Amino acid sequence: MNRIKQILIRNRPADIISILFVSFLLFITLFFYSVLPKPKYLISLYTILLIIQFILIKIRKNNRILNFIYNLGFPSVCILLVFDSLEWIVHYVNPKDIDPLLIKLDYLLFGNHPTVMLERFMNPLLTDILQVAYSTYYFIPIGLGIILLMKKNEENFNKSLFLILLCFYLSYLGYILFPALGPRFYLKELQTVELQGYLIAEPLINLLNRLEGIKRDAFPSGHTGITILVLYLSWKYSRRFFWIALPVVSALIFATVYCRYHYVVDVIAGFILFIITIVIGEWYYKWWSKKI
Repeated sequence: MNRIKQILIRNRPADIISILFVSFLLFITLFFYSVLPKPKYLISLYTILLIIQFILIKIRKNNRILNFIYNLGFPSVCILLVFDSLEWIVHYVNPKDIDPLLIKLDYLLFGNHPTVMLERFMNPLLTDILQVAYSTYYFIPIGLGIILLMKKNEENFNKSLFLILLCFYLSYLGYILFPALGPRFYLKELQTVELQGYLIAEPLINLLNRLEGIKRDAFPSGHTGITILVLYLSWKYSRRFFWIALPVVSALIFATVYCRYHYVVDVIAGFILFIITIVIGEWYYKWWSKKI
C-alpha cells in the first residue's frame, strides 16, 4: 500500500488517471479476448500508449519539445486513440443498447421526440452553424490548454488537464456501462426532414461519421460534460477565453440534440458527468496537493 501511495504522490494526477484507464482497458481486452474482433490490435495499442506515457514521464524534463508533447500532444492523441478503440470494445462487452429506455425518458419529459419536435425550426443556415459548433468540441479543450501553457502557470494547467482527462475517461466508462447509439440511428425512420445545410453541414457530418465510425457513445453526452467543464475552468483561469467559448459551447450543447447525435437525457447526464468530475477531481487533487 505504501508503494502505491508513493507512486500516486510522485506522479501528477493527469498521468495517473491516463495510466489507470488505459490499464483498465487493457485488462478488459484480456478478459474478453475471445469475443473481441481485434484483441491483438487493442493489446498492442494500449501497451504502446502505456510505454510512451512512462517514457515521457522519465525523459521530458528540460526539453521544451518533449514537455509540449508530454503536456498537450500526447494526452490529446491518447484521448482520440482510446475513443477510437471503443468501437472494438463496447458492443462486444455489453451488447444491449439502452436507446429504448432513453427514448422513453425523452418522450416522458416532452410528450414527443425532441429531435422530431425540432424539425419545425430547421433551417440550412442554422444547421451549418450548429454543425460547426458541434465540431468545435475537438478543439475547445486544446484551446484552453494552449492558453494555460502560454500563461506558464503549471499548477493551473496540470489541474485543468487532470480534470479534463478524468471527464473524458468517465464518459468513456459510461459508454461501456450504458451503450447507446443515439437518435440519428434509432429514430431515423421517425424523422420527416433531413438535416441539410448550405455548404458546411453535410461535409462535416460525413467527415465525423468516417472519423468516429459507429460507436455506442451517446450516453452520457461527453460533448456536454467536457465543454461545460472547459467553461468552468476558463472562468477560473482565463476569463477572456470563457467569454469567447461561452456562445460556442451554448450552440454546441443545443446542436447535440438538433443535429440528432444525442437525446435530451444524454445532455442532462452530461451535466451530471461534469458535477461528478468536479467532485471526484477536486477531492483527489486537493489530497494530492497536500501530500507532495
